[in-house]
Amino acid sequence: MGAATSFSGVSDMGLLAAAPFSAVVFFAIVVLLLDFLLPPGRKWVLPLVSLVGLLASSVLVTFLWGREVVGFSGAISLDRFSSFFDLLLLLGTALVVLSSFFYARREGIERGEYYSLLLFATSGAMLMASAVDMVVFFLGLEILSVSLYVLSGFFRDRTVSVEAAVKYFVLGAFASGFLLYGIALFYGAAGSTQYGAMQAMLSSGGDAPTLLVYAACALLMVGLCFKLGSVPFHMWVPDVYQGAPTSVTGYMSVVSKAAVFAAFVRIFGTGLAPVQIELSKVLWVLAVATMTLGNLAAISQTNIKRMLAYSSIAHAGYLLVALTAAGRAGYSSVLFYALAYAFMTLGAFGVIALLRREEQEALDLTSYSGLSTRHPLLSGAMALFMISLAGIPPTGGFFAKFYVFSAAVGAGYVDLAVIGVLNSLVSVYFYMRIVYLMYMKEETVGIEAPPSLAARAALLICVLGTLAMGVFPSGFARLVASSVSAIF
Repeated sequence: MGAATSFSGVSDMGLLAAAPFSAVVFFAIVVLLLDFLLPPGRKWVLPLVSLVGLLASSVLVTFLWGREVVGFSGAISLDRFSSFFDLLLLLGTALVVLSSFFYARREGIERGEYYSLLLFATSGAMLMASAVDMVVFFLGLEILSVSLYVLSGFFRDRTVSVEAAVKYFVLGAFASGFLLYGIALFYGAAGSTQYGAMQAMLSSGGDAPTLLVYAACALLMVGLCFKLGSVPFHMWVPDVYQGAPTSVTGYMSVVSKAAVFAAFVRIFGTGLAPVQIELSKVLWVLAVATMTLGNLAAISQTNIKRMLAYSSIAHAGYLLVALTAAGRAGYSSVLFYALAYAFMTLGAFGVIALLRREEQEALDLTSYSGLSTRHPLLSGAMALFMISLAGIPPTGGFFAKFYVFSAAVGAGYVDLAVIGVLNSLVSVYFYMRIVYLMYMKEETVGIEAPPSLAARAALLICVLGTLAMGVFPSGFARLVASSVSAIF
């Protein structure tokens, strides 16, 4: 039994278990103070300090890799599973900060609270991945959510951005209410909010789970599915993705989603494992509806951020396929997919953030016509990310889908795997449309991509990560398998 479900023989070392995300919080406060002290011409220091904080936390996670430390009376667990997601979340945030060096200055949002909120959101996401108690999980989720509510409306002079923030806040608060009510019902059923206590109660061998337990599961699933943007709780995703700053959109699509799936695996793989068969029936329906609607709706989009928003919904559906399969294979594929998705999605949003058309962001699909003529390197990177998102070899996206569908077949969900493959074929159309416009159409409008060493470094990391996961998938597969074994 892993550290998430059994705490016997593990010393209670709260400070050590909390060290990685505490370091991120510390640097978030430092960034706020520096913003107050620095003159206007020295704001470039803020992203550098943010990167130092992310690096410091990464060093702590790496140093503690392989240890199993439970802190705060069994509320958080530092193990290989949480360490994997911590590194993924820190990497994703670092790539967003690198992309923001130029983007934030150009768009007039180069302020301390921007970088501080990114760090606070990351600390909440890391807390979610480490939580083995419902209350701590909820606290981490709210830290993440409140930060994103503000970041999504950071363009305060743009109506579309303010509207996105208000919509996200209202619906997010509503979903949080479902989560909190579900946690209360779990406490009423198990007498504790810890995942281990829930698992012990459900596998005690007594009576079948009560209506109270199933009601709690339903409420919890509603709240989590909203945060994921899965059907039928996806309504906010396109508008918020379109209205938020592009760098924030990339952050939401990767870091926020990875944190929720980490919590999903923790809760459903340990605390609710005894009722996994019943829950899989609901997840099956959600997976099919989510990936189908996401792919079909993306076809008709003319705004690239809205297209990628529906693409994000579809990819949430693929990850729900892995959760339906469950077991070591299913949960390992979740981790592999989350890492591959981070590289290819942050890379795509990184390219979008660089491009400008007539002093505005180049968001219309037709703006990408003939892009390869003027910006061949950016076009090549964008083409690679689109190919990976479509699941075409030899990219990380191909093996991510391969492992997900293989896990579904291995668990007996052949029909679900077939539906997933058919959805992937549908997605090829709108992903390859971008490639077609860049390479097969003549340039109709002039698009500028000012040089930014930091942003291009982030794109290079995404390109190398996408290719490495496609060319050497076995090494990453062993890493995620080792990480998942920590919670079994």
